[in-house]
Amino acid sequence: MASITIRQLDESLKQQLRLRAASHGRSMEDEVRTILRAAAGATEATPVRASPRRNERVAVERPPPVSTPGLSVTRKRILLIIGGGIAAYKSLDLIRRLRERHMAVRCILTAAAQEFITPLSAGALAGERAFTDLFDAASELDVGHIRLARDTDAIVVAPATADLMAKMAGGHADDLASAVLLASNRPILIAPAMNPAMWAHGATQRNLAQLIHDGVVTIGPNAGEMAEAGEAGVGRMAEPLEIAAATEALFGEAGERPLAGKRVVVTSGPTHEPIDPVRYIANRSSGRQGHAIAAAAAAAGAAVTLVSGPVNIPDPPGVRIVKVESARAMFEAVEAALPADCAVFAAAVADWRVATPGREKIKKQKGKGPPPLALVENPDILATIAHRKTQRPPLVVGFAAETENVIQNAKVKLARKGCDWIVANDVSPETGIMGGESNTVHLVTADGVETWPSQSKDDVARALVAKIAGALTGDQA
Repeated sequence: MASITIRQLDESLKQQLRLRAASHGRSMEDEVRTILRAAAGATEATPVRASPRRNERVAVERPPPVSTPGLSVTRKRILLIIGGGIAAYKSLDLIRRLRERHMAVRCILTAAAQEFITPLSAGALAGERAFTDLFDAASELDVGHIRLARDTDAIVVAPATADLMAKMAGGHADDLASAVLLASNRPILIAPAMNPAMWAHGATQRNLAQLIHDGVVTIGPNAGEMAEAGEAGVGRMAEPLEIAAATEALFGEAGERPLAGKRVVVTSGPTHEPIDPVRYIANRSSGRQGHAIAAAAAAAGAAVTLVSGPVNIPDPPGVRIVKVESARAMFEAVEAALPADCAVFAAAVADWRVATPGREKIKKQKGKGPPPLALVENPDILATIAHRKTQRPPLVVGFAAETENVIQNAKVKLARKGCDWIVANDVSPETGIMGGESNTVHLVTADGVETWPSQSKDDVARALVAKIAGALTGDQA
């Protein structure tokens, strides 16, 4: 067959042919040859496969997927965009982790990513060819970047480099990855990975804030050693298992993601107010309840910013983490995270700080008592946000950690702070709540008091998020 003319086919047939050819990574002419060979072979007792022409793509027949008892036939389709960075090697393991969860994976590698891993390795693990070029004649016959953007259930960007995040935030479309991201209307999860200085840079943080405002979900980065010798800090890409879990959390029935499209700010943990470079004033908070609320809100579909004081527990997946030390830093981070649909102030913020912390360690002197510490009041984060005239979240939730008259004190706090709800609990030492795994809370609102049974902090978080979702969507139980 010297040549095949396709232009005289009707448009619907040509469109079907384009889609079929693009899905197999072939030109339309090669696809027609394949169809004709298959048809001819079906009429022969012993099919004979013709030798491929020079430069002709030969389709490799793959075995059908192994069916798992009880597994739905419908598989979630993930488009994995691999950015350029040393963390790209982790993306190969991520492909495996996603497929273990019965997800179909298709890959795009940026030009920089191909300096670290090859399209062949990504394609072999994914089970189909990896895409690299915006102007690919084999796929752009069907406007390939638009098809890639839409023929998926979610997009995961891992690693998401500083450059790729900047392109996303700025709406650039100068390569296949950025064009697909701009053309997509599917959920997007990014796993940032870069040098700690690049992550902390104001430009990266502005881009991150814009992406979260646009509804992009984030996982990580984590703290630890960098690939560069002597470099450590926040910037390591989240581990493949963490990213796979966050990807799973993107999916669910509409009723399971009632906060989709909503923005939630959560504070968690204690604050540390320095006395000198060694000592500080703090509260006895583990951050478990606040972190659980952030995780539950993210699982419900919200774009979550978690402002966390110093804690020794893992970061929840799928949320943006802002780590702070002092009450003033927490206040600034909360204001920077606005506007939001809901703010939950679960952090145990120190009420006072030392007016003038010592620049050097304060020494104990024989025969002399401790030096006087002049204290000044910290900003009242809950009251300030609740009384804002502009950018006040429609729902402001405070926490009241009490040791006596729990409900009465919570009612007073609700009126004084100007918030909508107070979650009150008894944190007396004998309860074991402060730093423990369980909690017993009372939800205090203008309508009355709900006393919830003792349960795990994760269950408290899920129940509170369900209440928040009902309030924000008008679907009150």
